[in-house]
Amino acid sequence: MVSVDRLLSVQEVAELLGTTVRFPRRLIEERRITFVKVGRHVRIPESAVSSFIAEHTVRPLSACPVGLRRVA
Repeated sequence: MVSVDRLLSVQEVAELLGTTVRFPRRLIEERRITFVKVGRHVRIPESAVSSFIAEHTVRPLSACPVGLRRVA
């Protein structure tokens, strides 16, 4: 059985990401995010937005051990 995922508009995705609508539209055009065509409307599954955020989250580097630091 297919699980039903909430479908978001481009405007909703932009608000969720804190960007303009131009960014999600570019993601769609470049096929970098999953989307659904509903007639002439484009919708993005909420899980696709979560996956995109998770894949592009940059983790902080761990601190270098004190003995390996360079002296200026």
